Amino acid sequence: MLKTGIYVDAENIRLCGGYGMRYDVLAELGHFGQNVLLRANSYLAEDSARTNEDREYRQKLYRYHHIVRQCGFKVIKKYVKHFIDDEGILTTKANADMDLAIDALLQARNLDRIILLTGDGDFLRLVLALQNMGCRVEVIAFNNVSQELKESADNYLSGFLVPGLLPIQGHDPAENRQRGIVINYNSERGFGFIRYFKLGPEGLMPESVFFHHSKAEVSNDSLFHNPENIFEFQIVTNPDNNRTEAWNIHCLDDPQTP
Repeated sequence: MLKTGIYVDAENIRLCGGYGMRYDVLAELGHFGQNVLLRANSYLAEDSARTNEDREYRQKLYRYHHIVRQCGFKVIKKYVKHFIDDEGILTTKANADMDLAIDALLQARNLDRIILLTGDGDFLRLVLALQNMGCRVEVIAFNNVSQELKESADNYLSGFLVPGLLPIQGHDPAENRQRGIVINYNSERGFGFIRYFKLGPEGLMPESVFFHHSKAEVSNDSLFHNPENIFEFQIVTNPDNNRTEAWNIHCLDDPQTP
């Protein structure tokens, strides 16, 4: 049994592509297989001045906090601070890095596995410290992820690849759309394979599916050669050969895709 803790740098996740992340799906990652979720913390920013003055903001924020708590997470608030610099420019800051790091270090004594949601390279030292305490550290993030953080983690996984963690908007669920990365592409023949994940009893299970570039709407085939590019696609059965394939492929990182 692996005693698991989840720590969410919520502002970093929100600002770096993870807005709308499903906390219930995230909590499932701490329960699969031989894992038991002991700690689940989310570090959220709150503008107390705006909370007092703006009723709509207050209601939306507290409703969001309530949903996070209902998913089993402890909400740790970091209140926004406002500063006026030497040039008279107003800036805001709500950094929860220290709170998250201290909590994780103290609670890691009772944990075997830690899932850290952030792309902030400032957490590199925390990851190494937790590993030195004997914990396995897995990092999940979306955009603007520190390369050093990826390399230091025992496992890094893009949040886009966790099924349901960030729902695919604007599509009928019956379309069976997925997100994945290209693991092999033959430029001369125009085909390759995409790896994606399913949630099974033991957790995330990798799957792969064939694709042909004719079923992709991308600006350049070179996008298929970057293993960090995320693709959205539909899994269908090709009526010509009865083979499962990926169709209607879009690259999230294609600058020419609307």
